[in-house]
Amino acid sequence: MFSALARPAGAALRRSFSTSAQKNAKVAVLGASGGIGQPLALLLKNSPLVSRLTLYDIAHTPGVAADLSHIETRATVKGYLGPEQLPDCLKGCDVVVIPAGVPRKPGMTRDDLFNTNASIVATLTAACAQHCPEAMICIISNPGLDPARVNVPVIGGHAGKTIIPLISQCTPKVDLPQDQLTAVTGRIQEAGTEVVKAKAGAGSATLSMAYAGARFVFSLVDAMNGKEGVVECSFVKSQEADCGYFSTPLLLGKKGIEKNLGIGKISPFEEKMIAEAIPELKASIKKGEEFVKNMK
Repeated sequence: MFSALARPAGAALRRSFSTSAQKNAKVAVLGASGGIGQPLALLLKNSPLVSRLTLYDIAHTPGVAADLSHIETRATVKGYLGPEQLPDCLKGCDVVVIPAGVPRKPGMTRDDLFNTNASIVATLTAACAQHCPEAMICIISNPGLDPARVNVPVIGGHAGKTIIPLISQCTPKVDLPQDQLTAVTGRIQEAGTEVVKAKAGAGSATLSMAYAGARFVFSLVDAMNGKEGVVECSFVKSQEADCGYFSTPLLLGKKGIEKNLGIGKISPFEEKMIAEAIPELKASIKKGEEFVKNMK
């Protein structure tokens, strides 16, 4: 799931792309040496939408960049190492995607990683505000037909029961008996944990998250280039479900978020899931807000 789509505080949503700028997105990946960052950088390097790819991490980015540079696509790629090189990595960027953080291991909850990963993201977004204040920022956090034709909005939050798949809004439409609906919903909610367990301590859901990150960046750049009707779900500031932040489908455009499409019509089963998720989601939001207030 994408937990944010925004410009840094104080920056106006004024970016528009001319025809000459289309398909020339300058993209930075912060956390590019990690399990998600490396395959994400590979996918971005392979895209004709990207003209410049800058990679940042606290280790190994020169090697990752050198490896990717041998791929015969148009994007130039360069690695930046350590905090002192972060400003150069960010200068001139149109989009910054942040998969940085410590991965979850068996027996750990997402809450166990909160302070460490929140501090990392806070530091990186502050750098974005200073060195590329006009850039879009995408922050990655943990959530029988041709799969390419199936779309299920997943709203709410990013952990456990706050992950709410709206099967009733699935396209193409499906009609599942209650037992199957309950089972499918539970598996979607625990998809990340399923991968953590299957990897037996060797990692978390890095490859699928890298793909999701790349897909979101491509959708965002398409919308910034003027493509209409681009919709992706993201966790943003919201008034949905009486929560300060909530994940819902967003219509993307040249200025980032053009319109929050909201929850829409849902089933009684989904209404019950939202009601049960609200207390946990509000507690998570409060924890995040208090973390920011107490930052020095």
